Amino acid sequence: MKNRLYKYCLASFVAATLLVSCDDELDVDPFTEGNPETFFNTVSSFQNGVDGIYSQFWNYYSAPGSGLQGIPDILSDNVILAQTGRRSNEVYYDYRYNPNTLGAIPLYWSEAYEAVNAANLIIGQIDNLASGPEKDNILGQALAARAIAHFDLARIYAMIPTQSTDAANSPGIVYIKVEDGDTDDPLAQPSRETVASNYSEIIGDLEQAAQLIGTSNGEGRLNRNAVYAMLSRVYLYNGDYQLAINAADQVTTDIIDAKVEGALMAVYEDTTNKGVIIEWSVNTSSESRFNNVGVLYSQTTPPNTVLEYAVEYEFFNNLDPNDLRREVIQYDATNQGNNYNAIRKFLGEPNQVNGRVDIKVLRAAEVLLNKAEAQFEIDPAAALTTLNILRDARYTSYTGGETGQALEDAIQYERRVELSFEGHRFFDLKRRGEAVQRSNNGDLADGSGTPPEILTLPVGDHRFQFPIPIDEINANPNMAQNPDY
Repeated sequence: MKNRLYKYCLASFVAATLLVSCDDELDVDPFTEGNPETFFNTVSSFQNGVDGIYSQFWNYYSAPGSGLQGIPDILSDNVILAQTGRRSNEVYYDYRYNPNTLGAIPLYWSEAYEAVNAANLIIGQIDNLASGPEKDNILGQALAARAIAHFDLARIYAMIPTQSTDAANSPGIVYIKVEDGDTDDPLAQPSRETVASNYSEIIGDLEQAAQLIGTSNGEGRLNRNAVYAMLSRVYLYNGDYQLAINAADQVTTDIIDAKVEGALMAVYEDTTNKGVIIEWSVNTSSESRFNNVGVLYSQTTPPNTVLEYAVEYEFFNNLDPNDLRREVIQYDATNQGNNYNAIRKFLGEPNQVNGRVDIKVLRAAEVLLNKAEAQFEIDPAAALTTLNILRDARYTSYTGGETGQALEDAIQYERRVELSFEGHRFFDLKRRGEAVQRSNNGDLADGSGTPPEILTLPVGDHRFQFPIPIDEINANPNMAQNPDY
């Protein structure tokens, strides 16, 4: 057991502000006036606490200006800065961020650790419930949520195990782990652990959660499928290829077939959640919870669209004409007399405010791609079979039959297209130890216009890891900054 609580995110703050679900307010005394040891005492109060964790995920995945659903694409080669937009997040697009930069860097750090602390409050009091499936399900959700928050922190602020040969022993983040009956130390000033230690603890929490969590907890909540799907991702990041395959095989959610007319578009318009395994949902009971996540890419709706970022010219023009994903990736937009390839995935329903949609954190298509990539390292013939399951549902026709390097390239190409603009591309390049390499095309629909200022982020560049926020460095003398910041 570990008795550590992060100074930056005090438990009392978390409890006072987070423990309200999407639909219900807890009927309890304020945390500062009640007894922390009996704060949770019923299944419904515990579930409300877990729902508070999901609210924290929503806060940093969907933040209109800097959500984790979009920044990793802005950092990569999928998009290009539109010159007629507000130039939002240009400091990230041009890799000029530092420990003092506002937006994503302090947001992800604070919100993810607040989710961790909320999870630890639940885990620390779980014995207030009688043993049984309901207790197991609550504990499983809290453990899985704690793992996901730490995983996000680790992949953002530290190296990824497969990134380089020295990544596993490089500085990770602080894993805050309060177990049943533990008390916390709000004045602790912990040091960073290694990346290897972080991933061991993330995987440990997820594996334990998989044995406890229920199979169906309702939309916007974690369940057994979600845990195994996340394990397929984390194992892949950790280079545990057979385990990634095994976890993927435990997932029962099918991918959606884009050959069914309108089926794929319905996912991104939120009229169905088929094929979606983890999502953070818009709270329809409170207007204040409506974050328009798509405004990170554009504002308003067609035909008058103010783009922040357009689909990168080469990326879009390399899409196969038989690829049924084209309609959810791009639409034609005009601003100030300029034509753009605008990003379609976050528009939501027709005639709705741009970007008022749920966050698709993990879909069945990613699980297939995780499995195919892992299989390529062990059994390439099986990888081709798995890849073809995806392609059968995404193309009217395709050639296929790749082997060797061509097969590996095909898996990565399908991953880039399938998961585009959903917060994966930068991490995929990072974990594979590959450079960000942008084309020299401009921002307009025909490839003219203004090209990126920075074309390449080289392999090994320190900017693949975000800096630790300056407030955290100042608050904790034991917190070491990432190199070269």
